[in-house]
Amino acid sequence: MRDEGSKQVFSDNSSRPADRAVLTAEAISKAFGAVSALKDVRFDLRPGEIHALMGENGAGKSTLMKILSGVYQDYDGVLGIDGIPVRFASVRDAEAAGIAIIHQELNLVPDLSVAENIFLGRERLIAGLFVNGKAGVQAARLLLQRLGVDIDPERRVSSLRVGEQQLVEIAKALSIEARILIMDEPTSALSPGECERLFKIVRQLAAAGVGIVYISHRIDEVMHLSDRVTVFRDGRHVWTRPMSELGEDKIIAAMVGRSLLEAPRNGHTAGNLPVLSVDGLCLSVPDRHGWRAVLNGVGFEVSSSEILGIGGLLGAGRTEILEALFGCSNGRRQGTVHINGRQVDIRSPLDARRLGMALVTEDRKTQGLHLRDSIADNVALPLVGRIARFAFRGFKREAALAREAVDALGVRCAGIDQVAGTLSGGNQQKVVIGKWLATRPSILLLDEPTRGIDVGAKREIYDLIFKLAAEGLAIVVVSSELPELLYLADRILVMSEGHQRGILTRAEASEERIMQLAAPRAARHGRPAA
Repeated sequence: MRDEGSKQVFSDNSSRPADRAVLTAEAISKAFGAVSALKDVRFDLRPGEIHALMGENGAGKSTLMKILSGVYQDYDGVLGIDGIPVRFASVRDAEAAGIAIIHQELNLVPDLSVAENIFLGRERLIAGLFVNGKAGVQAARLLLQRLGVDIDPERRVSSLRVGEQQLVEIAKALSIEARILIMDEPTSALSPGECERLFKIVRQLAAAGVGIVYISHRIDEVMHLSDRVTVFRDGRHVWTRPMSELGEDKIIAAMVGRSLLEAPRNGHTAGNLPVLSVDGLCLSVPDRHGWRAVLNGVGFEVSSSEILGIGGLLGAGRTEILEALFGCSNGRRQGTVHINGRQVDIRSPLDARRLGMALVTEDRKTQGLHLRDSIADNVALPLVGRIARFAFRGFKREAALAREAVDALGVRCAGIDQVAGTLSGGNQQKVVIGKWLATRPSILLLDEPTRGIDVGAKREIYDLIFKLAAEGLAIVVVSSELPELLYLADRILVMSEGHQRGILTRAEASEERIMQLAAPRAARHGRPAA
């Protein structure tokens, strides 16, 4: 249920026009070739309502939202705005009707500035002819301030991390001043503090009469924010109910028909000798003032069959550790790395792969997959040179590897020739993991492996990680979700502002202890950062 803070914003929920829907969707069906994504589903949204839409990856949530926002035009069924039937020919049509969407996958132009992205296609003009860049920057700055975000609107988007880019997407949607706001996994890359700022904004928008469709795999968020919940499963509508009638168990049962793993696992016994040893790892990256240190003297060991978690707030240096180890960081690196007791010099991802290392990146869309290529091509990509014979690709071997990955990870698809970009987010993530497992690594680096994945798929990923550890892999996992780290990891390395603040054993680790270590130095003498 909502907390007391939301009640201060919504002074009288009963004053909302509860019987009149601002948006309706009736008997909506959509297929991608032979794969049916939606089958006769329905949905409605009231003014000033926060309506959560939940379901596993592949349940059809994102597909319906893309229909509502004008991305998809070829579907069966009827949409209505204020009771009037509509059919959008484009995203601009939907925006003109007052609909804005924040997509699960980021939709920004990397080479443009933050301000240019926010107002792309809606630039401020002078005399109707010339772009007024200063006005755009000022308007973008006000939007970002409204979000409580300290991002320079003149910065290039490509220089921002994924979490910062997500905030720019939110500002972009807010700039439209929509009557209907669709938020598809808006907190997937945000820190706890940024999530709280977002929740405050969501409540303020709802109090002002904006109808909000909120899609999230995080059930605590849904219970914290929403008025009603609709559940989809396998492209069909299961039910729509008021949040007052629901608990977490009912929502999960409707989504997946089973319970999630709740009890902590038994930790794997670490091997005697470390597979990976890191000492004095430092990284500096270029910025407009010269060089900025993002890692300062990080050191740790990971043994065979051990899972090391890395925690910390956004910008603490977690991802930078993995990138530095894999040879794909953009900066100056110092420190020593040993693999199986031998000192190595990893200057590129190719060096890392040859040494038995694999990296599953946090952003599958731009770094993990070729979305226009097939599943088979994606799985085979790191191995093309190894499989090729006499300069000819080994297509049969590539297909066998792809089928093995699809079967082992339970990827829902029409076949290995299906284009990766047409898969749901969770199934795309499984393909990324399968691609790297096909290289038969001894060290697996996972950066936010369950980002944007539903509760059912999460359990499958967790079971896979445990299985790989039991088979002898040394695994390093970066996660923003503290319960996930506590569930997965044998030990947890906590980062804050580029510094290693401690390594906690399973017995020592708790959410409170991790947050105490992760809090920036300035905040430690006051309230812990959230």
